Amino acid sequence: MVLGTKYKFLFSPKNTTLMAMKKIGFFSALILPALLFLGMQWGGPFLWMIHIFVFLLVPLMDYVIQKDKANVPAAEVSESMKAQFYKLITFVWVYVQLAVLIWGFYVVSTQELSMISWIAFATGMALITGGIGITVAHELGHRTEKIEQTYSKILLMTVCYMHFFIEHNRGHHVRVATPEDPATSRKGETFYAFWWRSVTQGYLSSWHLEAERLKKKGQSLWSLSNQMIWFQILPLVFISFFFGLFSYLGGRLVWEVPAFFFIQSILGFSLLELVNYLEHYGMQRKRLPSGQYEKVTPLHSWNASQLVSNFLLFQLQRHSDHHASAHKRYQVLDHNEDSPQLPAGYSAMIILAFIPPLWFAVMDPRLAEWQKERNIELVE
Repeated sequence: MVLGTKYKFLFSPKNTTLMAMKKIGFFSALILPALLFLGMQWGGPFLWMIHIFVFLLVPLMDYVIQKDKANVPAAEVSESMKAQFYKLITFVWVYVQLAVLIWGFYVVSTQELSMISWIAFATGMALITGGIGITVAHELGHRTEKIEQTYSKILLMTVCYMHFFIEHNRGHHVRVATPEDPATSRKGETFYAFWWRSVTQGYLSSWHLEAERLKKKGQSLWSLSNQMIWFQILPLVFISFFFGLFSYLGGRLVWEVPAFFFIQSILGFSLLELVNYLEHYGMQRKRLPSGQYEKVTPLHSWNASQLVSNFLLFQLQRHSDHHASAHKRYQVLDHNEDSPQLPAGYSAMIILAFIPPLWFAVMDPRLAEWQKERNIELVE
């Protein structure tokens, strides 16, 4: 690509220009709430602006602009990890998402929307709460500071998926790329089959993991120390409050508010499952003679270093390094050339995942070729 060649110098690991760009680029997630707000104000086809941006413009920009393969130098990783700027962005997002969702309650409780407008508005909200919100919740949920973990749970509460906090950290990261992991998609498995398996088994796994934790502490499963109990209650308390508030203000029972909340929640966590489907498709760790699985490495996750979509997703697409070093914050995640590489960023790959024949036609040969190049045996 001419554009990529012309600006190739920008993407050198030794050039600080890209690093400075990223400080601004990570704020690009705020484009999505702005597009949804403007779309609702202008109405009609403008309600689809957020969808066009995510699923058309972002993949187009990813294709035109050269990949970002620059990594933070090892000597600077520690300092960058401590930079408060990157933490601040994620904190700001929590309040932005809450404000946008509450505004959404106001819209559906005060405006008569057509079915098409409802679909556009609910799916647009899910791109915010599920596409960006769960990504931020994922980042914060890996941290040890209480405030960050609390913010993670708040974001997950807004999509009724709080058990992800348990299952992802204590389940998925331990069992990834094994048959025991609900969130690892199998080769030849459609997204639709994966969705049901991951959603149901992931939820049940969360209860099991929490029961094990409580048993070790000598506490009852049905005690108030059980996070899973709270994770069921809190989303209901949250939406009950706003159902009551907007019903009082509107002088009627606004059933549109809880309906909108639960619809966008299902769509939001379905986006998460779409991303799960992409990230580990066909990846398998070998079982050692001891019965344990080999250590998780960057070879067990698909990597994508498209610049624009990584700005939006806080470098979630550098998923290979995340699984190899889960303690690393998003700003210092590395591109790993040896990892299996997705042919496009998540926005484009999500569309592909909706069409199983196309997905298999693109991904299965790529998976086989990568395994052959790395001399990796397919685990049966």
